[in-house]
Amino acid sequence: MLKQLGLAATLALSLVLPGHAATLKWGASHDIFSLDPYSYGDSFTLAFLNHVYEGLVRYDDKLQIEPALATSWETVSDTVWRFHLRKDVKFHNGADFNADDVLASLKRVSDPVSPLRGNLPAYKSSTKVDDYTVDIELTGPYPLLLNDLTNIHIFDATWLKDNDSEKPTDVGAKIEGYATYHTNGTGPFMLESRVPDSKTVLVKNPNWWDKSQSNIDRIEFTPIVSAATRVSALLSGEVNFTDNAPSQDLPRLAAQPGLKVMERTDLRTIMIGFNRKPKLNNGDDNKFNDLRVRQAFAHALDHKLIQQRIMRGKSRTAGEIVAPEIPGYSADLDTPLPYDPDLSKKLLAEAGATDMPFTMVCTTDAYVNEEELCQGIVNMLTRAGFKPQLDIAPVALQAPKRTGGKADVYLIGWATEPMLDAYSILVQMIETRSANAGVFNWGGWSYPDIDKLIVAASTEMDRTKRLALETKALGMVKDQIIMLPLHQQPMAWVMSDKIDKIAQLPDNKVRSWLTHISE
Repeated sequence: MLKQLGLAATLALSLVLPGHAATLKWGASHDIFSLDPYSYGDSFTLAFLNHVYEGLVRYDDKLQIEPALATSWETVSDTVWRFHLRKDVKFHNGADFNADDVLASLKRVSDPVSPLRGNLPAYKSSTKVDDYTVDIELTGPYPLLLNDLTNIHIFDATWLKDNDSEKPTDVGAKIEGYATYHTNGTGPFMLESRVPDSKTVLVKNPNWWDKSQSNIDRIEFTPIVSAATRVSALLSGEVNFTDNAPSQDLPRLAAQPGLKVMERTDLRTIMIGFNRKPKLNNGDDNKFNDLRVRQAFAHALDHKLIQQRIMRGKSRTAGEIVAPEIPGYSADLDTPLPYDPDLSKKLLAEAGATDMPFTMVCTTDAYVNEEELCQGIVNMLTRAGFKPQLDIAPVALQAPKRTGGKADVYLIGWATEPMLDAYSILVQMIETRSANAGVFNWGGWSYPDIDKLIVAASTEMDRTKRLALETKALGMVKDQIIMLPLHQQPMAWVMSDKIDKIAQLPDNKVRSWLTHISE
């Protein structure tokens, strides 16, 4: 209670600071999953929580790594990195930041039950050298530790212990805790209130160690699942920003006085995943384990129709599971199999899969135009001889089905965040599931030859050689259709024209500390 009163007093002081105070009224297409950044590997949730929590390092406005809670670092040996921590940093409850907090956070995120443990695939242990120096030991030489650490948020060790939160929560397993509904970070904003699925309010942290480039004192984050309602909220001024505007309404919004539209394609590749366990969820034999069935699935999809009609010409058709901006990408792999429903029927017949009912699990509130996309895919599959049934619902209902291996076929997006390297998706989604790998290998596949390439890439310090290993692995993923890429999805931000400074980067993260609103 005393900590809550202290925070309330700090908030009250922040409201009387001089200068023009601005409010960002953010209308989002869906809510964050939790206030605990270790509870689910969702990049939208992690991006939002970057307002509250920080890592040892971060990406700047050019997506280059820069110091954050660590001021510098060096390698002590092939397997040990030493980090020098920033002094005079305080958590939102007034506690001082030091090495104990880093150790507690790394222990928590690498816990065997942590859903985010795959974001630190080479982590072994950490040691306190002194109050402001920490050594991180890895399982071997590893070139991407800094990339990984950009989204490993640092908690207050004492706060975790006092609130029985030293173990991570898990959205997929429906395991909650104090950190699910409360926060205590070092970031530029701090939590004022939260009502899940209704509104989350953040206010400016007046004691942030960094110099803010923003005049935003308050963020009102409101999930508005209905696209039409979100557009109405923009037009009425109920919200002054959304990072997910419906494609069909962009011309009307761009022509509306007082609003402006910002568009580009983001890093996220939308793709199809296949359950590869012996049985489908209905108990039938799973013939998706036959490559011919996966090939039939690929040939059933009309990518031109998807791009032009469903995505309204704003997506980028993908033949590879990573975007062109991601290291490891190869243009030679970036061509989808041609649309040929007759070939699909032939392949299904050869594989004895002409009578295989299955369920395709989709969500309503995670990706751009996903309801229309999933319905279109189901229609294409049906015309090509498949017998799909669409199971579509909000992420909160679908996440346990996917993570628990209960989805025969499912839609998923991957932006390679925070690593921004092909190794991200290879180690987390493609590699055989183990303690630190395959966390998102929900289908249960295993390809030892690909695993060898991924493991080799994880310790290769020569960048050219490492990327060559990753590209070769991506080629094998494509040949085996382990995942079936569809496109890089469009991103469209619509906002009040009074928002005169905002950083729209291809990672599609809102950085309110870099945003300015004029009077």
